[in-house]
Amino acid sequence: MNHIELFAGCGGLSLGLEKAGFELVLANELSPMAAETFAYNFLKEDLEALAKLGKSSKKVFWLSSQFEDLTSRLRENPFQFPENNDGVPALPEDIRKLNGKIIVGNIVQLNQLLHKHSVLLGQLKSGFGQGGVDLISGGPPCQSFSMAGMRQKDCQKNALPWEFANFVELIQPKIALLENVTGILRPFKENGVSYYAWFEIAKAFALKGYIPLCLHINARLAGVPQNRPRFVMISIRHDIYQEIESSFNEYEHQLFSISHHFFNRVNSGQELSPNELKYFDVSRTDDLVLYQNSVLKPLVGNLEVTVKEAIGDLRFEKKSPKSSFVKKLNSFFSNTLDKTKELKNHDRRNNGALVQRRFRIYQVLLQCDTRFCKELREILKGESELLSDSAWIVFKKFKYLGENNDYVTFLDKPDFIEYLKRHPTKKQTQKALIADSPAPAALSIPDDACHYDDHELRTLTVREMARIQSFPDDFVFRSKITTGGKMRAFEVPQYTQVGNAVPPLLGHALGKVVSDLLNRVDTSSVG
Repeated sequence: MNHIELFAGCGGLSLGLEKAGFELVLANELSPMAAETFAYNFLKEDLEALAKLGKSSKKVFWLSSQFEDLTSRLRENPFQFPENNDGVPALPEDIRKLNGKIIVGNIVQLNQLLHKHSVLLGQLKSGFGQGGVDLISGGPPCQSFSMAGMRQKDCQKNALPWEFANFVELIQPKIALLENVTGILRPFKENGVSYYAWFEIAKAFALKGYIPLCLHINARLAGVPQNRPRFVMISIRHDIYQEIESSFNEYEHQLFSISHHFFNRVNSGQELSPNELKYFDVSRTDDLVLYQNSVLKPLVGNLEVTVKEAIGDLRFEKKSPKSSFVKKLNSFFSNTLDKTKELKNHDRRNNGALVQRRFRIYQVLLQCDTRFCKELREILKGESELLSDSAWIVFKKFKYLGENNDYVTFLDKPDFIEYLKRHPTKKQTQKALIADSPAPAALSIPDDACHYDDHELRTLTVREMARIQSFPDDFVFRSKITTGGKMRAFEVPQYTQVGNAVPPLLGHALGKVVSDLLNRVDTSSVG
């Protein structure tokens, strides 16, 4: 089985798919920084080393660039790539050299190029001579669909799922897999009209000849130590669907019958409303039964993994052995990555004394009733100077980090309130991790979460965040560690690469689902 990876990022989904038996035909990624990590792990290409030697890469190609030299390209703003592919020529003359490689550039420009370049289109459509492409997969950037971002119907970034659909129409894979944030399921409200992005995307794929199965899943159920709900759409080419429909059991017929009816309605030109297509939500009891008894089974049923199991051995102050989860994770991906001689991406973050004291407060908050937490947070935000006696009874039981870097308790409520007032913060998202639970979903910004251990009053390292995303220790993240200021708009440093990635264990589970469907195809009759 083979696949093309769009919006590849650092390669979380690709890693999972490779373990599930998929071979890479081509990857495409907009960010040079994320592509550097992808190339290092999958193509064994050290772009930084090549750049220092003044050499170019034979495995990473640019659709278009302002620069000749690799050093400049690795720090190029991807939103300033020359349009219409009229920059410095970067693709090889022999298109077959793209087989198994990565192209850096905009999916819009890639689609434009395919319309003009019949040789490239033909090679990709055939999977470079493999008789076709089995799977096109990817997660279009999702900031405008995210509940944490600006939700705008006509934001330019919202066009990317449609560009994904256009690419699928050109290449005609047997199956297309689209992953996105759960916020895509919630409507946009404009002028009193509700707009359902997931439904419109499903219609687009149906019009391209694909039957879309829409899912609301959670990476936690696939063995990822993170409570990470996601939207996934698995779209099967119509002729492939007809080929495998007879293999469906009763639960799979329930899953696909609504989608098949939707496909026919869309292609008959009839107007549809969002209630005519269902997404199957793994958190609903009735839908969970369908997951458990169908091709979707790899997406559920795994044991819940806690934060402590994922990163407990990475503490700096309290050394402990690797958990069985970490050992299994590293062993599971051992044949897909080069072995690293030492643990990479585990540089300790230097948090100041005031920040450390505030982190200790966050750790205490996790152990208290939310009613009292609200009172304390209002003091931290400067919105109140009052603390009820009931809250004080709870908070005075804990030890806090004193201003002499020692742990102290407070005997007097006014002294405690004054201590809180000296540690103000306007941040709403900062919190401590809970040791015995999976991590929360939003971990792309390093300052959003602090460690659960009271001896580790710091934010997480890149490696700790990677573990929570189910990346094995042999997966190395490249380029800058973090960024700030105006560069946040276009740079994708290591922390962001990890946070944006599809967790590899989830990618593997999705790969198992797709491979099950593909294995039902009569290869003698379908190309």
